[in-house]
Amino acid sequence: MTVHFIGAGPGAPDLLTLRGRDLIAASPVCLYAGSLVPEAILNHCPDGARVVNTAPMDLEAIIAECETAHKAGYDIARLHSGDLSVWSAMGEQIRRLEALGIPYSVTPGVPSFAAAAASLGTELTLPGLAQSVILSRTPGRASSMPDGESLANFGATGATLALHLSIGNLSSVVSDLTPHYGADCPVAVVYRASWPDEKIIRATLATIEAKIDESISRTALILVGPVLGRKGFSESRLYATDYDRRYRPQTADSPWSEWQHGDD
Repeated sequence: MTVHFIGAGPGAPDLLTLRGRDLIAASPVCLYAGSLVPEAILNHCPDGARVVNTAPMDLEAIIAECETAHKAGYDIARLHSGDLSVWSAMGEQIRRLEALGIPYSVTPGVPSFAAAAASLGTELTLPGLAQSVILSRTPGRASSMPDGESLANFGATGATLALHLSIGNLSSVVSDLTPHYGADCPVAVVYRASWPDEKIIRATLATIEAKIDESISRTALILVGPVLGRKGFSESRLYATDYDRRYRPQTADSPWSEWQHGDD
């Protein structure tokens, strides 16, 4: 028996991975975060599966479900939204499972920042503008921020920022980042990325607060950085005609040319 932690993706049911789909279909028990995982994904559960919405449950109740299934020899599909590597609360569940000797696996999912970037049609790393993406959040009721992990510190890098769980602190985001990026820095807020009711608001640090609909109070990602303007960036060397690379050697003396053609 194994608890399979599965990243269910950002919202669109067809962004679930094939591995995730197959694990769900093979698991007699499914525990899912009902507030964020679309119900259409549950269609992959086998007939007669025990399907439990964990949204109203605490950690102890969730682990109790895992213990019960473990004793019965049933695999569990444990569904979380997005990808499990960030803000999934998977770590505390794994700690409990390890203490109980219950095996688990982890299957990644499409993260919300990637879905948001896709909706914007934007590459988050453009040469000459930004080559780093910082995934972060602002302090909230569930988790505080460690010392040193402040927006001011992140803003000083000039990297593209993808801020989760922070739409309720938009005013602080603007005030903390404006000194580093400038008031005219592009900003995008993507509400419920990839869902049918997705909304995109494009603005600048100076105008974003005025453009936000009052109904957008959660499940929205804030992206900040010059890359969102898609202006003034350099082209990468990757596809340049004079760039020597394994599959496109430029000279007979290239080590890749010798590797590719041998003694010919």
